[in-house]
Amino acid sequence: MAHQLRAVGLDFIGTAPVRLVFAQEMSAPPEAVFRALAEDVPGWAQWFSAVTLARATGDGSTREIHLKGGGRFQETILASKEPEVYAYRVDVANAPGARAIAEEWRLAPAGTGTRVRWTFAVDGTAAFRVVAKLGGAGLGKAFRNAVRTLDGQLTG
Repeated sequence: MAHQLRAVGLDFIGTAPVRLVFAQEMSAPPEAVFRALAEDVPGWAQWFSAVTLARATGDGSTREIHLKGGGRFQETILASKEPEVYAYRVDVANAPGARAIAEEWRLAPAGTGTRVRWTFAVDGTAAFRVVAKLGGAGLGKAFRNAVRTLDGQLTG
């Protein structure tokens, strides 16, 4: 059952009770990576294997995301500053125990490519926070695979 999460701002990315941060370099330039993140929302399903559906909604300031395993999210874009940052919060989710979720993708030049840093910030019940921490290794692997796949699409 979907439920409303607490509306959080960008500050939550740095203050959330659980913060999982992953980083990886890729060959594609920051501008191309940013466009894939912020402008080609449906394309997420092609490079992030956990995503089965991604679409911009409303005037493009919101998104709908479906994940393998049944996760469903309605999100609001918090920041979209090319080519540096793309961030969003989850407004509605079917994740039991979740109270607030926000994610931030930070892009920085790395030679001719890009250093991508993804922060997954959450708050929830004690059980939800434990599950989020335990899921860190899997999220990290999914992130690294997604970045590699996206890099192949952008440079291949």
